[in-house]
Amino acid sequence: MLKAVPNSWLSWNFTIFDEATPIAKIDLAWAREAGELNIGNTAYKMYREGLFNGAFIIQTGESVLARAEKPSALRRSFKVEYNNKHYILEAASAFGRKFVLREGERVVGSVYPEHVFTRKAIIDLPPGIALPVKIFLTWLTIILWKRQASAAN
Repeated sequence: MLKAVPNSWLSWNFTIFDEATPIAKIDLAWAREAGELNIGNTAYKMYREGLFNGAFIIQTGESVLARAEKPSALRRSFKVEYNNKHYILEAASAFGRKFVLREGERVVGSVYPEHVFTRKAIIDLPPGIALPVKIFLTWLTIILWKRQASAAN
């Protein structure tokens, strides 16, 4: 399992750890739903195609690795396409922050807070999903957490 840890108490930028080893960094864009992922010497762009709508994309160079569409503004979920497979990333409950990844009706993984009063996240996603895409799914979850935190202020 991986862990996402905010870079500081108020930060929405995260370092991803495998055990105690830092393996990646997520930097969220300040003004829009976009970000950059760095794994070693490889940079990935994560962004939304449109300003207020459109698919969320992760790409490196010209290669798109995965895309996610938000089927409804009212639901905390995404339809994800990766490696010719279709997944649903959705909130496990109406009010909780845990998100589950479904392939068909089967839950295959999750992203959830380490405990109730933190933004540290446990990333428990299947080994068949590439590391950049696991972090992309985590980034999507973080975006919805950030939206929820902004709405509460």
